[in-house]
Amino acid sequence: MPTNVSPTMGQLVGVVEKPSSTPGVVRFELNRSLSGMGHERFASMLDADGDTPSAALARQLFASGRVAAVHVYGNIVTVDLEKGYDSEGLADIVVEMYRYWKPGVEPPSFEDLQPDEPAAEPAGDGGGGAELSEAAKRVPPHLLERSRAARERWKAKQGG
Repeated sequence: MPTNVSPTMGQLVGVVEKPSSTPGVVRFELNRSLSGMGHERFASMLDADGDTPSAALARQLFASGRVAAVHVYGNIVTVDLEKGYDSEGLADIVVEMYRYWKPGVEPPSFEDLQPDEPAAEPAGDGGGGAELSEAAKRVPPHLLERSRAARERWKAKQGG
């Protein structure tokens, strides 16, 4: 069968669908590993919890309504089909699993994704004087605020 290739955020996912000698079972070979060296088995949508690539793909396959079970080992995805269904369209689900931007959808620009940052203020309570203030000018303000809040929480826990 031909290889399906899909652009995904600058990467390609290649998928080759191969029939199994067992009726109702289809195998997909990917050009990337999903599970490393471990086996992952999903007998239902409830088994496919978590944020691993294998679990995310299993959820998408189960959502098709045509899949009874999914097994992932490295770059091989084996799918047990529900009775009466074929693998039509399942390869497309695998191909599209990492694709965030679809044709016709313009991705946001870098400027659209950046939050407005106020100018950095020198850290007055850090005890470092002018050296700390110069360094603070190079640190994003949200990180300075997070650091200040963490320092206050630590002081409160220490009783001081």
